[in-house]
Amino acid sequence: MKIVFIGTPQFALPTLEALIKSEHRIISVITQPSRPKGRGLKLTLPPVKVLAQEFGIPVFQPPKINDPQAVSYLKSLSPDLIVVVAYGQILPQEVLEIPPLGCINLHASLLPEFRGAAPIARAIIEGQETTGVTTMDMDEGMDTGDVILQKRADISLSDTRGTLSQRLSREGALLILATLRLIEKDETAPKTVQNNGKATYAPLIKKEDCLINWDMPARKIYNLIRGLNPHPGAFTYLNGKRIKVYACQVVETEGEPARIVKVEKDRLIVATSKGGLSILEVQPQGKRKMGIAEFLAGHRIEEGIIFGGKNDEMS
Repeated sequence: MKIVFIGTPQFALPTLEALIKSEHRIISVITQPSRPKGRGLKLTLPPVKVLAQEFGIPVFQPPKINDPQAVSYLKSLSPDLIVVVAYGQILPQEVLEIPPLGCINLHASLLPEFRGAAPIARAIIEGQETTGVTTMDMDEGMDTGDVILQKRADISLSDTRGTLSQRLSREGALLILATLRLIEKDETAPKTVQNNGKATYAPLIKKEDCLINWDMPARKIYNLIRGLNPHPGAFTYLNGKRIKVYACQVVETEGEPARIVKVEKDRLIVATSKGGLSILEVQPQGKRKMGIAEFLAGHRIEEGIIFGGKNDEMS
């Protein structure tokens, strides 16, 4: 089959690589525009573009997929099928109607659960024990198309957004290949209409979602921290400066929420509304990530200090 691949981030790479190595032909890759990133605002190519260029695949980066130029380009390619993985824009009906075999999307949840932009992070933050990947026949809605195949995956207590994303991206690549085999075999794939009454949502992570509320139980804060690791990172305030927390352990302790109750050479424990957290990895404002021992060696932190709470200035 002649396939156009549409995607942007690291999560999409295993699927794109699997398709490149398959018997199918990737005739073009559509991805988001390159954007400045980091402290130096260096122009950064989307991971999907980097991989496509390695294999000599034409890449097109329209600002919006519904721009007339983008639609005209897709029509000129005459693809049999479009595969979409983590693109970041909703395809309009005019694009959905271009390929005769349809547009297939890979989503990192067991739809209709966690529709939206951040299904992996939200599943961890909400303390879910299972998730998965879904292939669906796309429509104009946000992850509302008919389900084709699903694969369930466990979420361990040690999983972070990063580790779970890597695992689901690999499972998703296999699921896409299985979906294409069904389409090739029957020219159609089994489709199950989603139960909208059971739908839950995973909206884009915003800055305010990342601020640690120490009035929550330790387990919920632990889930927040690992759900935002490695990006964008949960944060709090210490001595008036923002500090990101990337790793911690739930421990038994008592004390006023947000108060540091124990400081040792390689140990910092802060109380919550239920239990406490032993902080393991942090990133002070303007600095790199570091283990707690290194942080404590370079900062004077005393027991009794209060971490910034939910009412701190969001700046």
